[in-house]
Amino acid sequence: MYKHLLIATDGSELAEKGVAHGLELARALGAAVTFVNVTEPFPILAWGGAMAGYAAGDEFAAYAESARQYAKEMLGKCEASADAMGVHAKVLHVENRKPAEAILELSRTHGCDLIVMASHGRQGLGKLLLGSQTAEVLSYTEIPVLVVR
Repeated sequence: MYKHLLIATDGSELAEKGVAHGLELARALGAAVTFVNVTEPFPILAWGGAMAGYAAGDEFAAYAESARQYAKEMLGKCEASADAMGVHAKVLHVENRKPAEAILELSRTHGCDLIVMASHGRQGLGKLLLGSQTAEVLSYTEIPVLVVR
């Protein structure tokens, strides 16, 4: 059925449930997995103040390095879990992208046939104010999405 799963994670407790569920499914199906973590662009609003031009460079560098380190550690745990279960996996960290856009693009370019991701299940005003990468992926994907809540 499914041969290549894209499992998106931000490292949160809820996302870890999605990772575990996706890995169990991959093992049962004999499917390969690609884990992805996406770092959003540096928040422009943080650049305020008179010295913004000078401070922003340092803040941007610290933000980027912190995100890289976090992704490396988190994706390393995902890869170790896959190895322990006998699931072939690779990891990707995408920088400076909106998560939904990167997930959709990677699912196409890597030939994935199922996207696995978690969702908090926000509705109404909470969804509108907080946004939902999962909802955006569901709206624009051309392949099935397994949403873990």
